[in-house]
Amino acid sequence: MNILVDHNLRGHSVILAGSLVASGWLDLISIRFILFEEVGLKDDSSDRIFWQYAQANKMLLLTANRSMKGKDSLEQVMREENTSTSLPVITIANINRLLIEPNYRQRCVNRLVEIIVDIDYYRGARRIFIP
Repeated sequence: MNILVDHNLRGHSVILAGSLVASGWLDLISIRFILFEEVGLKDDSSDRIFWQYAQANKMLLLTANRSMKGKDSLEQVMREENTSTSLPVITIANINRLLIEPNYRQRCVNRLVEIIVDIDYYRGARRIFIP
């Protein structure tokens, strides 16, 4: 599963990837973190563009908690465009804990893997907070 990583989570995705490797998950399932610039998206593009790109390319979108300010905010976009087949947005509930608490980080990794393995169950869910 390809995961489009929000621009403010670049470093966090490296840490998550390391935890996925260390726990052996990448030997069992395919997970690839993709940065905006790798696919030609600009950091200052609207949340609508990020969400639409992720959906069109069958990618999960990994983010921190984006606000609901404006017509192109991620929350507003999900309310308007989400369908029963849309992939969910994965939101790390506490990015600071992810960095400093190994147990929290592992719980995030395990939850992410669970979502990916059972992705059809989570379609249409809009947003899932991890852990």
